[in-house]
Amino acid sequence: MQQVPTLEIDGHTLTQSLPIIEYLEERSPEPPLLPKDIFGRAQVRAISEVVNSGIQPLQNLSVLEKIGDGKEEWAKFFLEKGLKALEAMLENTAGQYCYGDSVTMADLFLVPQLYNAKRFKVDMTGYPIINRIHDALVQLPAFKAADASQQPDTPEEMKST
Repeated sequence: MQQVPTLEIDGHTLTQSLPIIEYLEERSPEPPLLPKDIFGRAQVRAISEVVNSGIQPLQNLSVLEKIGDGKEEWAKFFLEKGLKALEAMLENTAGQYCYGDSVTMADLFLVPQLYNAKRFKVDMTGYPIINRIHDALVQLPAFKAADASQQPDTPEEMKST
C-alpha cells in the first residue's frame, strides 16, 4: 500500500502498526504491552483500535489529498469524534496510563494522535484523561527516544530544540 510503518526485523519485513506491535510483544514479552488477563487484553486492544482504525486512517496524507478542500475540517472532525470516544473509554480503564499503571499497546497508539490533534488545531481542553496520560507518557525515556523529532532522518526544521 506504500504506507508506513514497515519494520525489517529477524529477516522479515512487517507492515502495519498492530501486527508490528504484536510481533514485538511476542518476541520480547518483557515488559508486557498487553495485560495478563483476557478481559484486560481485550480492553487494551479496543482502545488501540479506536485509534488504529477509527482515527488514524482518516488523517493519512493519501486520504486528505482525496478530500481536497476542507481536508483540515475533515481531519479535525474525525479526530474530535475519536478522541471523545477514547476519553469515554479511558474513564473506565485509565490509571497512570491508558490501562492501569503500566504502559500498554494502547499508549503506543495514543501519543502520535496528539501530534495530529495539535497539527489540526483540536481544542484538547475537553479531554483531561487523554492529556494527563499523554503528559506522563512523553516523559518516559522510551517515548522521548521514539519521538519523530529525535530520529536521524527527521528534517532539521522538524527537530525539536
